[in-house]
Amino acid sequence: MTTYCAKAADGSVWVTGASSGIGRALTMKLAREGFTVYATARSEDALAELEREAEGLAGTIIAAPGDVTDTEAMAAIAGRIDAQGAGLALAVFNAGVYLPVYGETLKVSDFDKSFAVNLSGVINCLAPALARMKARGRGQLAIVSSVTGYGGMPTSAAYGATKAALINMAESLKFDLDKFGVRIQVINPGFVDTPATADNAFTMPALMQPEDAAQRIADGLKSSSFEITFPRRFTYVLKALQFLPYPAYFALMNAATKWKKRPLQTE
Repeated sequence: MTTYCAKAADGSVWVTGASSGIGRALTMKLAREGFTVYATARSEDALAELEREAEGLAGTIIAAPGDVTDTEAMAAIAGRIDAQGAGLALAVFNAGVYLPVYGETLKVSDFDKSFAVNLSGVINCLAPALARMKARGRGQLAIVSSVTGYGGMPTSAAYGATKAALINMAESLKFDLDKFGVRIQVINPGFVDTPATADNAFTMPALMQPEDAAQRIADGLKSSSFEITFPRRFTYVLKALQFLPYPAYFALMNAATKWKKRPLQTE
């Protein structure tokens, strides 16, 4: 069966988390390629600025403000996109938050917010988008996870747990989606210089700029790959570490992050 890759003539794109970082860069990249991109984020001002920046490009950016934790609002946006033009052809669910977690100051609220945005927020968008693609018998879905979903890392107890769940969810859904012509992919970036990574308390190897990440994602959306991951010289190492016995894994992670030398958090 031929792998479906959405084209600008097939319909519109929906990108969440479009106001900053990877989402913003990808929205601009797809608009340059001629797509009509519906951009979702909470900040109406940031989305209005995106619309202005896209003037004169081959494609168009249309602001679709909303909070991904609002189930009804996301269903309404999916319906709006599907009702206009050629419908919804491609959706990239990128919205997420990173809240660093320290074992000595564990907070339930950090987990609640992380799961609400990073996991439930994706599902709130995916379900209505998938329903419309299924009815049309065609579509492409991409979920932005992270290499932190491969295995545990310092400060990532909440963030990494949500990203591991997204990877598993995409893998599981693929079995069914393949049957009715809707393609699903998972995007696992390494470290990208965004507001989310600004709070990381350790050195981030192979740090990429959002524009470079957007280019890798745009290329991956045109490929036949289920997983889009980059830079591979780094992400493949993290993937390989999961085959190590736990004592070796924890020793390597501690050495790489120098975590044992860090003082305990007091607040």
